[in-house]
This record gives sequence, structure tokens and C-alpha cells, in this order.
Amino acid sequence: MGYQSAFRGSHRSSGQRFQKSQHDKAKARAHKNRAKGKFSAEEENVTTAEMAVEKALSSLKRLGEQKFAVSPFRQYFDDWLVNVKQALSEFETSQAIRVDEEFVKEREQTVMKIERELDELKREEVTLEPCVKELADTNHLLVEIDAEYAAQTRETGTRRNTEIQRLTQNVQSLEAELKRVRVMKTSFLGGLSKKAKAQREAEITSKLEAAKAELERTMESFRAEQEKLHDGYEKKKQATIEKVQQLEKKIEELEIDKSQRVRHDASEALAKAMKALLERQAKTSSSPS
Repeated sequence: MGYQSAFRGSHRSSGQRFQKSQHDKAKARAHKNRAKGKFSAEEENVTTAEMAVEKALSSLKRLGEQKFAVSPFRQYFDDWLVNVKQALSEFETSQAIRVDEEFVKEREQTVMKIERELDELKREEVTLEPCVKELADTNHLLVEIDAEYAAQTRETGTRRNTEIQRLTQNVQSLEAELKRVRVMKTSFLGGLSKKAKAQREAEITSKLEAAKAELERTMESFRAEQEKLHDGYEKKKQATIEKVQQLEKKIEELEIDKSQRVRHDASEALAKAMKALLERQAKTSSSPS
């Protein structure tokens, strides 16, 4: 009986040691599995966060490179901002992302900045758009200036020709009369005496000189009038041409999408803020608790 009792005691001791060993192994496996599960969850969370950032970065890159079709470009600004805010909202509401105060501050500053810059561009476009109508009016004015100058030139030419013709005929008439008097014969017995002939020649010569002087003055007056008319025309036309050039330069600005640069910079700033957030989040996850 002693032997059986000893055997039973030895058997119980061995069983206890075996059960303890199995329990320790199970406990170790459970701890290992928990640690492995925790690591896998953290790794999966980082991967999901990277995916969320990658999706948001892809959207921002597309929006930052987006080109608007035709002016006025301000018609696209509001929709573009809605798309940016939607991309930000999807990013921030992702379960894998823990948005911190630093990111919120950077995001708010960037969005406010782009909204302000786009508003300024809207006002600039509104200011420039009347230039299109003004340019059309100014080009029409150029045509009117040419037409007015042509009409004034014709009117002046008509008056000049009429007046010059009248004065020229007067000169020619006096020259003919002077010639006729000079060939007239004088006589003591009757007709025209030498003294009377000389007096007549002197009178006609005086009238002829006065007529020639009047003709010269009239021609000079019309030349001065035409020069003044031409100078006024050139001055007015040149000023109008310069205005046309200024308006055309302003209108060229309407054909350039100035928002493309500011939109690109805003998208880059938001992308940078997202990457920085992901780095901070990764450091927080990897640091020992």
C-alpha cells in the first residue's frame, strides 16, 4: 500500500507539473497573440491613414492643376472651392485620421487665404469687363474721327476752291485789262492822252497787286486752316489709338486665368499640411505608451 500511495503521489505531482507547463505555454501564446493583434491593428491603422492621405492628395493635385475653360473665370471659383472643401471633409472625417489643432489652424488659414484671393480676382474681372464695351465704342470713335476729318477736309477744300477761283479770275481779269490799256494808243486830238493812260495803268496795276496779295493771303489762310484741321485730327486720333491699345492690354488680362497660380499654391499648402499631420500621427502611434 505504501508503494501504491507513493506511486499515486508521484503521478499527481507529474500531472500538476504538466498542467502548469501547458498553462504557461497557453498564457504565453495568448500574450503573443495579443501583442501581434495590437501590432497588426496599429499597422492597419497607419496603412488606412496613408490611404486617406493619398486619396486627399490626389484630389488636391487634380484641383490644383485644374484649368478653367473660358473667361470670365470667376464663374468657376465657387464650384472649385466646394470641391476643395469636400476633399478636406472626406479626409478629416476618415476614422483613420486624428486631426489635431495644428492641422486645423493651417487648413483654416489656407482656405481663408484662397477665398480672399479669389474674391479679389472676382472684383478685378468685374472691373475689367466693361473695357470690352469701351473698346468697341473707342474703335467706333476712330471710324467717326476719320469720317469727320474727311468731311471737314472736303468742306474746306470746296470753300478754298470756290474762293481761290473767284480771286484768280479777278487777277486774270485785271491782268487782261492792264494788257489792253497798255496797247491802247494815245492822241492829242482826242481819245486817251498819255497822262490818262498812265493813270489808268497805275490804277489797274494797283488793283492787280492788291488782288494778287489777296489771293496769296487767302491761299495761305486755307493752308493754315488745313494744317490746323490736320493737326487736330492727328492729335485726336493718336489719343484714341493709345486708349484702344490700353483697353486691349486690359482685355488681354481677362483671357489669362490668374486664379490658376493661387489655386495651385493653396492646394500645395493643404497637401503639405496633410503630410505633416500624417507624420505626427505616425510618430504618436509608434511612440511607447
